[in-house]
Amino acid sequence: MNQPSPTHQRLIDQGIINAPDSAKGRLLQAAATLFKEKGYERTTVRDLGKAVGIQSGSLFHHYPNKEAILRAVMEETILLNTELMKAALAESQQPKDKVLALIQCELQSVLGETGAAMTVLVYEWRSLKEENQQHILKLRGIYEDLWINALTEAKASGSVVIDPFVLRRLLTGALSWTVNWYRQEGDLTIDQLAQMALSLAIKPS
Repeated sequence: MNQPSPTHQRLIDQGIINAPDSAKGRLLQAAATLFKEKGYERTTVRDLGKAVGIQSGSLFHHYPNKEAILRAVMEETILLNTELMKAALAESQQPKDKVLALIQCELQSVLGETGAAMTVLVYEWRSLKEENQQHILKLRGIYEDLWINALTEAKASGSVVIDPFVLRRLLTGALSWTVNWYRQEGDLTIDQLAQMALSLAIKPS
């Protein structure tokens, strides 16, 4: 596993997310993979215990039930990737550069180590009870606001010609779908892919 980025490490140090090599961190990574591959409903507590090499009952030393594990998977990935996006935006000056930074962050999130958790976030949030749904949707709203604000700024500068809300939805589909065809071992790097995606969003200068 790669070393955590400075942003990732800061969140670990602050106790906002779990270290990947901690007991909880390993559990959440295993849960994300199982929830993605089997679906939340079809994944049993026994499956989760087996994946991390512990008795299923021992899971409840960390989380009270399976839904709490699902919520934690979603919460940690959205918090981490929101902070990574904020850090990337802070280093970008021009509206076009901000959009590129967000594209790069999202591609890294769906194609990198948080890819399974991001998929779970998209497809399994309805499996949560209402209170937990609202919590996750609130966090996701903060994430999406970063996108809308950057695209709105780009539109104001003349770089974007379509409605920011519509453009974000188009980009969401395009970027999330890359998990189905992009191969890390291929000739196309994530940065090159990000530049291509940017050309779909920004009009030629």
